Parts: sequence; C-alpha cells; structure tokens
Amino acid sequence: MPLLPDPCEIASRLQLSTDFQLRPAQLADIPALFQLEQQSFQTDQLSKRQFKWMLTRAKAALWVINDVQASEKLAAYVLVLFHRGTSLARVYSLAVHPNYRQAGLGQILMRTAEILARAQACIYLRLEVRADNHAGIRLYERLGYRYFGTYADYYADHTQALRYEKRIVALPKVKRDTPYYAQTLDFTCGPAALLMAMRALDDTTELSRAHELQLWREATTIFMTQGHGGCSPQGLALAAWQRGFQVDLWVNSEQALFLNSVRSLEKKAVIELVHTDFQEKLAQTQVHQFVGELSLQDLAHALEDGKIPLVLISSWRFSRSKSPHWVVITAMDEDFIYLHDPEIDTQAHKDGLDTQHVPVRQSQFTKMARFGQEDLRTCVLIYR
Repeated sequence: MPLLPDPCEIASRLQLSTDFQLRPAQLADIPALFQLEQQSFQTDQLSKRQFKWMLTRAKAALWVINDVQASEKLAAYVLVLFHRGTSLARVYSLAVHPNYRQAGLGQILMRTAEILARAQACIYLRLEVRADNHAGIRLYERLGYRYFGTYADYYADHTQALRYEKRIVALPKVKRDTPYYAQTLDFTCGPAALLMAMRALDDTTELSRAHELQLWREATTIFMTQGHGGCSPQGLALAAWQRGFQVDLWVNSEQALFLNSVRSLEKKAVIELVHTDFQEKLAQTQVHQFVGELSLQDLAHALEDGKIPLVLISSWRFSRSKSPHWVVITAMDEDFIYLHDPEIDTQAHKDGLDTQHVPVRQSQFTKMARFGQEDLRTCVLIYR
C-alpha cells in the first residue's frame, strides 16, 4: 500500500493559506461532512452512512479543509475513489461551503486529488459534473480536464452529467475508437465485449440487448460455475466469423474449457459436447486457431494492425469474485493496457465512467489474464 502523502507537504506545495488546514477526514468529521453536503447539493446527497462506508471500507481517500480561524470549521472536502486492480481514480464528490467559494479551495482540493491519485499509481482521474454547474466546468477545464462524454438523465432531478478526465502521464501510442456497451445480464460479458469489437469495425452493428442475447445463445458453453452459462472463446470466434469478421483465436489448451468449474458429470459431458461441436464448426471456417499464449508484444502488434482483442480474465483482481470475465482491449503503451469492462459494478459505486479505457499495469494484466486451476489463457482477435 503506498504511503499516505503528507498533508503539510501538500498544503505547502499548493500554497494553501495558513488560515486553512488540509488533512484526511476522520469519523468525527461525519456530522460536519453531512451538514456541508446538505448546504452544497439539493439532490444526490451522500448520507452519514455513506460517509462512514467511504472512511472505513471503501478503497477511497476523503480529505477536508478546515478554517483554522473559525474553530476549524469544515470548509470543503474531496472524495476520490480508487478502483481495485486498475490505475484509474475518480473524483466522486467535491463540495465547498458557500462562504468559501471565492477562496480557491476547489482548485486546491482538485490538485490534492491528483496527488492522491498519483500516490496510488493512477494515471487517469475522472469525474462527472452537472451540465448546469458552470463554475465547476470552468474549474475543471482550467485545470486541464477534457470533456469526453455525456450521461443523459444522470442526476435525481434528471439533469445530465458531463464527463471529464485528466491523464497524469503520457498518452498511449496505440488507441482505437472502440464504442462502449455494458452487459445487461450477469452472464453476458462475452457477447457485450464482442458487440463492442464488432461495432468498432462496422458501425452498422446493432448494440442492443436482443443482439447481446442472440450472441450468448450462439456462444455459450451451457454450464459454468453456477447459474447461467458463459461464453467460450470458440463460441465467440464462431459468432464473429458468421457475421463476416476475420478472427484469430488463441487458446493455450486444446481441451474443453471450464470443466473444473462444475462437479456434475452430466454437466461436464454437456460442456465437452458443445466444445466438440464448436471445434467441428470452426474447422469449416477460415478462423485462424493458435494453441499457445499471445504475448504482450504480439498484443501490441495486433492493435497496431487494427485488430481488436477480446481477453478472458479472472475478475478476482477487480471484484474479488473468482469468475471468468471477458473484456475488450482498447489501447496499450509501455506501462499500461487499457480495457473496456462490460460490467458496471454499482455496488462499488461505479458507473460507465469507470469502466471505459480502464488502465491496468502490464504486470497486473499478465496476472489477471488467466483463469482457473488449468491456468487458462485465451484471446480472440476480431478484424476486417
């Protein structure tokens, strides 16, 4: 765990007036935080319970500024969320008391958020802001944040949110414009990932739940850990080929996959039967099949050639859930791999802002891009 930055050092670096104190929030601050929340926002307010959760359980940083001359009255706060397994941070909330809005505290806290993000090895800081918050928008743009999208009907009063981000390190060399599509069911990460890849290559590809479910029906292996079945790389490759796309399929095993995920001999037999059927159908196509592991260098070459990789990962490093999960690789540089994660974990206070072009260090990605006792590694490359 990185060391917590020294508040006094940050305050000095940012030239915060000695009339104010910058520090991490404590549980004793919750009543004042809640009061400031009520004074700052008419809707979408954080509750006392949420503040406590952020301070005690969340992977987050909650810092405040006190007015030293007014009995350390709480003047402002910033709440930054860090997403497990990634190098992405998000300014979840920023509030400045009405009496202090001309003191430059918002800028101080945004700079503090960037320092906290860098301390956690993050390279992106993202946020959303009400479309009618003109002062906030001016602040973010002045600080170098870039507008990159809109959420319609985002806030409780139906106001839309503008999405901003700031990159802390150099831009990646390789990046393609891959649209985002969130899976609508727990078991459709594979179809959602395939929809994103196909739409990036063909803008006539329909991004819809009906198409998502149709792909799932074509590519599922019927049974996996529990509940509904997930999609195998062979099934996704075949579904993409049947829609006119070129496909390279990399798998480090020729055996039926996910057999260790089920105990029932009957279910194992079904998985093997479906796998055999996929293999027979793939033999009648021009899908290029490779037995082995796609290296990071090969992955970079594939992106440069305009291919879109779908990679199976273990979701353990994201959500502490030991389940296979499909993601789309959108970019790569010397240090990071960027991915679209089709799953939006709302219980972790995530939304679509947090699941697009998610930066993951290459060393971390190498560890997460494998699954199960058989150390399964697979990649489906889609291209024209």
